[in-house]
Amino acid sequence: MKAIGYKVPGPIEGEGSLVDINLPDPSPSGRDLLVEVKAISVNPVDYKIRRSATPPDGEWKVLGWDAAGIVRAVGPEATLFQPGDEVFYAGSIIRPGTNAELHLVDERIVGKKPGTLDWAEAAALPLTTLTAWEMFFDRLDVTKPVPGAAPAILIIGGAGGVGSVAVQIARQRTDLTVIATASRPETQDWVKTLGAHHVLDHSKPLAPQIEALGIGAPAFVFSTTHTADHVADIVELIAPQGRFGLIDDPAGFDIMAFKRKAVSIHHELMFTRSIYGTPDMAEQGRILNEASALVDAGKLRTTLTERLSPINAANLKHVHALIESGKARGKFVLEGFSTDKPA
Repeated sequence: MKAIGYKVPGPIEGEGSLVDINLPDPSPSGRDLLVEVKAISVNPVDYKIRRSATPPDGEWKVLGWDAAGIVRAVGPEATLFQPGDEVFYAGSIIRPGTNAELHLVDERIVGKKPGTLDWAEAAALPLTTLTAWEMFFDRLDVTKPVPGAAPAILIIGGAGGVGSVAVQIARQRTDLTVIATASRPETQDWVKTLGAHHVLDHSKPLAPQIEALGIGAPAFVFSTTHTADHVADIVELIAPQGRFGLIDDPAGFDIMAFKRKAVSIHHELMFTRSIYGTPDMAEQGRILNEASALVDAGKLRTTLTERLSPINAANLKHVHALIESGKARGKFVLEGFSTDKPA
């Protein structure tokens, strides 16, 4: 099968950062599905691992987690899907990735592809949807009010991949006032079209902008990016006993500043369930199926903003560089493998 991989971690500019390769076709066992990959999307986790993770000697590291495709075979213990089913999912960080024609994935973390979306539109959604959904309902518990706080959530980085779907989920699945941040006219307009009630500029201090809204201190804050730049503002603007969630890795993050307000801190990693094989691992399949139903009901839209074809090293390198710039809006998706064979 055709795939894209690397042997030595490093910057995207390096000649061997991502390479077109041929690998043996995998075979499903246990509860695995063998999926013919039709489209993939790129997330920050892709470039973070590409820059740091070294594969075993002589082996290729294949990245990629988001995928949409067709089930071609199932393992002997699989019961949820059959060959021919159209699916979408975000995979497991401890297994080979989706930057390949054929991919193995545990059926418990797979959802039915939305029927109203094409392959690329569907591939944009799984990882970010799971991240936002788990943050809201498993970590921040946004359905439980914070006494005295404004029933509102601040989403920092509302135009990125996670932020774009988080704004929509917050509007469709909660009664919270949704406040999102974006710093450029085009990203601010994008966030507004996704349903944010208020849009703030995260290139400026956030606490005064929250105060100027006149709605009170928000109960919840979800920071998707550049958390280190906003910690002081978050401490100031969040309600006492509020709940703060983050998904990035701020250097020198000091949680003690939140102690006076008894703010709880919540990390979210959507790979946790699959890494540890938690008893509730199948919850991810359920979430994706619910999200798929919301899409088909017209209540959740794809966050795809740019599509490229084919799925190859050159296009992946281009997208990795764009995502690393930190200025991406929505999701970048690659679809279809070329008919040319790797050298």
